[in-house]
Amino acid sequence: MQTITVFCASSHGNDPLFQKEAYTTGYTLAKNNIGVVYGGACVGLMGAVADGALAAGGQVTGVLPHFLQTKEIAHTGLTRLIIVNTMHERKLEMHGLSDGIITLPGGFGTLEELFEMLTWAQLGLHKKPVGLLNVSGFYNSLLAFIDEAVQKGLLKQDNRDMILVDENMDRLLEKMRNYKAPETPKWITKETT
Repeated sequence: MQTITVFCASSHGNDPLFQKEAYTTGYTLAKNNIGVVYGGACVGLMGAVADGALAAGGQVTGVLPHFLQTKEIAHTGLTRLIIVNTMHERKLEMHGLSDGIITLPGGFGTLEELFEMLTWAQLGLHKKPVGLLNVSGFYNSLLAFIDEAVQKGLLKQDNRDMILVDENMDRLLEKMRNYKAPETPKWITKETT
């Protein structure tokens, strides 16, 4: 993996560990000679990821929709800032620039980005590893919900296993390096439940 896209909140949240781990994520990726692609903002966990990678001498590419650039949240110290027209173009660009995805704590936007990447993987549109850094157990409830979808026959276990989860960045990165995409088709039938 030469480049990883990081999805996360544009706010700090109320757990100080969120900010610390976001910075550590960027720093760790850069120290492993992995470029960072992210949403391009200087605020919240997004800004911390970029700052961590830049502090370690890493390459950081931001992808920001034009309407957010006008709100003066663009990070000015990036290696490269790509301006796009829409949120959808932003995701396409970020996906195209990366070899894997890591998701940190976040809200609706972060969850939407995570699930779109998982859906694309489920449909076989990419075979990139999708990591979830479960800082302070932030995603425990979401993972329980996803496990219930498997139990109810609405999601295959192979597709559930596409989500690589850890609370430690180094271990998550190792899981991502060893990831093999499932070969089974997406569709659930009576024979495959």
